[in-house]
Amino acid sequence: MKKYLSHTFSTDDPELVSVIDELSLWAAPFGLKLLDKINLKHNIKALDVGCGLGFPLIEIAQRLGETSKVFGIDPWERAIERVNKKIKKYNLTNVEVIKGIAENLPFEDYCFDLIVSNNGINNVQDMKQSLSECSRVCKPDAQFIITINLEETMIEFYNVLEDVLTNNNLNDEVEKMEAHIYSKRKPLIEIKQLLTSSGFKIKNIDTDKFFLRFTDGETMFNHSLIKYWFLDSWKTIVNADQVEMIFEQVEDELNLISGKKGEVSLTIPYVVIESTKQ
Repeated sequence: MKKYLSHTFSTDDPELVSVIDELSLWAAPFGLKLLDKINLKHNIKALDVGCGLGFPLIEIAQRLGETSKVFGIDPWERAIERVNKKIKKYNLTNVEVIKGIAENLPFEDYCFDLIVSNNGINNVQDMKQSLSECSRVCKPDAQFIITINLEETMIEFYNVLEDVLTNNNLNDEVEKMEAHIYSKRKPLIEIKQLLTSSGFKIKNIDTDKFFLRFTDGETMFNHSLIKYWFLDSWKTIVNADQVEMIFEQVEDELNLISGKKGEVSLTIPYVVIESTKQ
């Protein structure tokens, strides 16, 4: 069996958390765009929904300064421990992180001037409820900025996987793959409708993309970003007794692509949506 297929991990492992940088390969492109959209003001109250390991939470707190108060919320306990270490090390007094979920924000109505979510809202269990909660805790005219990677994310991989599944007559698994993509990345038109129905007025949508490039298929599957955050969910698309066969075929196809093009390149399209509370 390929080494990456037998890879296991736990997000509760403090050693894993300790090696993940706050400016991760994945979070940085989205977050830097988000930071450019924030209206920097004194004396505001801000919230980062799904703050993870602290980016852009800590950066926002430092940029706003001590007259403002910034909260972060995330269900990942080990990540919160990590963020608190950073807060202490940086000697920050204007930031606080809370364990919780976006579907049930532990804040009073109309209390935030700014809410952000860096690729977090699309990973909640219930996006409609989460947006409703964000709207509830926003002040009138509050700024609400989210980044979301789109449904075409890593389309090059999914095209190969679909071809392999189809060639093996695994049509039900193709439907599972499509359902998996939808569960993680809603169509932009649907997100816009949810924002509007939740009481937000969309001011601006910036579309951008970046690329994850690898020497070949095996290199891609063994990369830490893929192994820790994507591979497990991909493996659930097929039955356990077929995982090795399917992924070996996928790797072979990706290797053929790299042989022709010189690399395997995955496109990550995303949007930055700036809204205000109506």
